[in-house]
Amino acid sequence: MTTGPSPIIVLFRNDLRISDNRALSSAVEAGKAVVPLFILDESQKGSRPAGAANRWWLHHSLLALANALEKLDSKLVLRQGSTDEIVAETVRSTGADAVFWNRRYSPPDIAADTVLKSTLRADGLKAESFDGFLLHEPSQLSTRSGDFYKVFTPFYNRLAEIEPRDPIDAPSRIAAWNGTLPSQKLDDLRLLPRNPDWSSGLGERWHPGEAGAKDRLAQFLEDRLDSYTEDRNVPGIEGTSGLSPHLARGEISPFQIMAALRRRRGKGVETFRKEIGWREFSYHLLFNRPNLHSENFRPEFNSFKWRSAQSALKAWQSGRTGYPIVDAGMRELWQTGWMHNRVRMIAASFMVKDLLLDWRDGEKWFWDTLVDADAANNPASWQWVAGSGADAAPYFRIFNPVLQGEKFDPEGTYVRRYVPELARLPNRYVHRPFEAPAALLAECGVTLGENYPLPLVDHAVARERALEIYKRRGS
Repeated sequence: MTTGPSPIIVLFRNDLRISDNRALSSAVEAGKAVVPLFILDESQKGSRPAGAANRWWLHHSLLALANALEKLDSKLVLRQGSTDEIVAETVRSTGADAVFWNRRYSPPDIAADTVLKSTLRADGLKAESFDGFLLHEPSQLSTRSGDFYKVFTPFYNRLAEIEPRDPIDAPSRIAAWNGTLPSQKLDDLRLLPRNPDWSSGLGERWHPGEAGAKDRLAQFLEDRLDSYTEDRNVPGIEGTSGLSPHLARGEISPFQIMAALRRRRGKGVETFRKEIGWREFSYHLLFNRPNLHSENFRPEFNSFKWRSAQSALKAWQSGRTGYPIVDAGMRELWQTGWMHNRVRMIAASFMVKDLLLDWRDGEKWFWDTLVDADAANNPASWQWVAGSGADAAPYFRIFNPVLQGEKFDPEGTYVRRYVPELARLPNRYVHRPFEAPAALLAECGVTLGENYPLPLVDHAVARERALEIYKRRGS
């Protein structure tokens, strides 16, 4: 039932935080009661349902958001269904005269929000959207010729000319609407895995929510930023920020990160800024190429002859390729919902170029298993590796999984952590067990083809095959 003055409805989507949330702060500053509303809408035309790992993260992020709102005397309303229908129903139930939200940037989301805004305004309501997910508006950044950027460096140089706004502090209190609304229980959304529950490794590694994001940023700035330029490539240590899943769900904004970096000096600062820039570039591409996850950015790849080999794909997915650095990465992904970025490139290169499997199959697997699965970063990165994307790696850049492992995991720390059957091998052979003497393998408890697989392919042979096929692409 409608009770008291008209409140403002604030929609939460990929912005599950209280601080630097312009939609929420604007509603609070209006001096009205606020109805925080999250809608799990899996019916939106053209949108991709969240993958399993991302759903696990969403559950815990919503729990953290609900607790944070409660401390400010507010209550998060949870609903599942059509956004248009639930918003209309909530407007009728509360007598709300305004609906605020922060902008989303995937094309299906933009289309849905454009219709919602038009409908609300036609009904006489105030409907406003705000920034917060990206540093730039993709619709307003273009080259001198009026086209969108397809190369990272000029895009980043242009982005660097735009001074990011300062982040906004969290409100100290949120006026609650004096009424009751139907709200589902979080468990009713069925976001967590069941039968079996495979998420224990995710819970051990991650702490979803705004507080977890702030803690991770603080730890990164204090302990790892100065050495970030070198250490970010070493998978055996904690050398990266680990902020990507928090950014994906909007538990922290890029404005908050950039503000924190302004107070720092050193080469790690610029390196990390560029990583934020790559995220922005990926969304710039997605905005202009809506089907980035399913269509080649470069049309000459449309006739590329990918292999159809389900057994090879499953071996890659399960970390049973016979190349330790690849297998370690794929097992880290399965256990923790995350994979070190350097290893992502190695594993993706192996799947696409050594195995000649369609990059879209790898993108789908990452979409389902990564806690930081992102509508722009995920496909843009896969197309970069495959050579079919914007500013892509040249076709002849094919990572050697053995040399990459020896360069970035020289002591085998990472491999031994996730491929324990190789733990007793000496450093010389931990990345090339197929070259180890039979007596040494037996001494270390390794039986190739049984407790650890033989290589799916000979990399040298696979490389030459890939080079030949890539040279003929489009012919």
